[in-house]
Amino acid sequence: MSKLPYPLNELKEIATYFRYLVQMGNREKSTDFYDRVTPDVPPILLIHGFLGTRGAMFPLEYRLRRDGFVVFSLNLGALNIGDIRKSAYRIHRHIQDILREIDLEKIDIIGHSMGGLIGLYFIKQLGGDQFVRRFISLGTPHHGTNFAFVGVPPLGVLSPAIWQLLPNSFFIQELRATPLPQEVSYYSIAGSRDLICPSRFCRLDGAEYIEIECGHAGLATSRAVYNAIRDILLDNPAEISENKALS
Repeated sequence: MSKLPYPLNELKEIATYFRYLVQMGNREKSTDFYDRVTPDVPPILLIHGFLGTRGAMFPLEYRLRRDGFVVFSLNLGALNIGDIRKSAYRIHRHIQDILREIDLEKIDIIGHSMGGLIGLYFIKQLGGDQFVRRFISLGTPHHGTNFAFVGVPPLGVLSPAIWQLLPNSFFIQELRATPLPQEVSYYSIAGSRDLICPSRFCRLDGAEYIEIECGHAGLATSRAVYNAIRDILLDNPAEISENKALS
């Protein structure tokens, strides 16, 4: 099948993202969740981004489940516009509860866009490094993003997060000033066509950086991005290097 031209492919990524955003926003964990996790197959927490729902991550979740991974997500509000720190605290509590219930020590975290900042704050500021094995961010504005300025007029009164996403915000400075705990393996995946968070804003010092041809929505829906994620989770360094070379 021939590859779609850039504008059409971008529209397809966005349409897929918003279709699941609306349709699949309130799923629960699968009934066999606690039976399938093992020390070799730890659960994976998916954290959606700003103005998103758990459903926005459905294409990624579906592929992970299909390939045998155990996946869960948490409800961070209708559209995830709240304070990033408070979201990280909620994740902290849920992760501790889950790990106690299944008698495991570690999970993996995949965060899309602002979801990556929530996960990183948990790791850096709340002692989450003792609970996390791998951290993968997808189009996460580790340096903030200029696109957040667009959201300030309509959302500034309602959303603490929109201010935290601005470049050089106090939150971004605080998070960047704290070194990465060494117990976790870090990966930052960026989209070369991402206009919401251009790739230069996605680089996380100390993380393995991978750039893939897609837009912001495609980071949550693209098969190429999923292939890179799968290789990371399966500890396949040769494939990870190939993904970097081809991007």
